[in-house]
Amino acid sequence: MGSWSTESFGNDSACDWAYKLENSEDLSFIEATLQTVLDAGSDYLDSRDGEQAVAAAEMVAWLRGFPGKVDSYTETVSNWVKAHPLAPSDELVRKALNVVERVQQDPSELVDMWEGNTKWNEAMANLSERLSK
Repeated sequence: MGSWSTESFGNDSACDWAYKLENSEDLSFIEATLQTVLDAGSDYLDSRDGEQAVAAAEMVAWLRGFPGKVDSYTETVSNWVKAHPLAPSDELVRKALNVVERVQQDPSELVDMWEGNTKWNEAMANLSERLSK
């Protein structure tokens, strides 16, 4: 799997996850993805789980009306949001914020992958900011 951008959908894992989202009619798939990272607690977090959870957190921001970068990689996401104008609960927003915080803490493969990359840190800060609005 590869990463080409620090954006939430700038990697194969997140894009694959978005295609699975198409089969979902509610927020349960998003919540389950976030919960996978939260359930890891202080255990090692692999990049696939982290990238998919960041994508799920991004979906929460999109559903709240604060999308990230819109490009060809987010077309599936944009279409899903238009077809499913759902309002995430405060609890789901908190989970998304906690996930963004967790993927940035050791032990996390994403921390190892993006070590020293200020653009990734900025992307995570931007996502947290959009979730907090």
